[in-house]
Amino acid sequence: MTMKIGVSSYSYSGIVGKKLAFLDIPAKAKEMGFDVIEFSGLACPKSETPLSFAPRVREACEQAGIPIANYTIGADFLRCANSDWKAEAERLKDEVRTAKALGAPGMRHDATGGFPAGHKGARGFDDALPTLVKGCRMVTEFAADQGIKTMVENHGFFCQDSERVEKLINGVNHPNFGALIDMGNFLCADESPALAVARMMPYAFHCHAKDFHVKPGAAANPGSGWFRSRAGNYLRGAIIGHGDVPVTQCLRVMRNAGFSGVLSIEFEGIEETLTGISLGLENLRRYVKEVE
Repeated sequence: MTMKIGVSSYSYSGIVGKKLAFLDIPAKAKEMGFDVIEFSGLACPKSETPLSFAPRVREACEQAGIPIANYTIGADFLRCANSDWKAEAERLKDEVRTAKALGAPGMRHDATGGFPAGHKGARGFDDALPTLVKGCRMVTEFAADQGIKTMVENHGFFCQDSERVEKLINGVNHPNFGALIDMGNFLCADESPALAVARMMPYAFHCHAKDFHVKPGAAANPGSGWFRSRAGNYLRGAIIGHGDVPVTQCLRVMRNAGFSGVLSIEFEGIEETLTGISLGLENLRRYVKEVE
């Protein structure tokens, strides 16, 4: 198993605009020892759009000597303006153009966070699936012509567990459409990370290494910094290896599946940002070597 270890720009959110300029993220990631970088949106100046700003981001990466592995953006085919999934798909086509301008080989977008407030009628995932399939297929067909793979992540509670993501990918049924698998995010849907990763590996285009501390929902509320899973358990972002996600077990599953793509750290702990990222990278590289 030969994986490239990357980092999501999201990991630096705690210091961007304070200790670190957005365009300095690539140089910092390279300095810290990452092989590639993933951008979670672009913090562009008010006078620019993501598409116009993308060449500057690409240039910063080229100067730092770190390739862009993926572009990650939000989307929602159910809660979009006027519930117009076609308009949302058209908006995402512009994001595909941004991914191409960045030189990123892939783009991850969300599917939905669930039905909008006030929705009348059936509210199950299978009821939403036809709309999600049509939206994702329209985007990936366009992206395929641009040479950009598209993917959904297990993210957003409503479309977060492996069964639902698998249904969506098989519903779209397009070779250009797959999954960004986040090993930690399955805990948000109270699912076993190792079992879920195993289920999703046949569809993997990109992976995230993420760790969480977990407390049972029956425990006392631990306070600020924690959020609740779908079943009410308490979660808090952790340094890779410090939390409750079975990171090494997930890596073994990836190895057994023959995954040789990019594994990006997505750090969202409350520790000092650079310390959290650095310690996570140190642990992750060691774990990868242990399972090779």
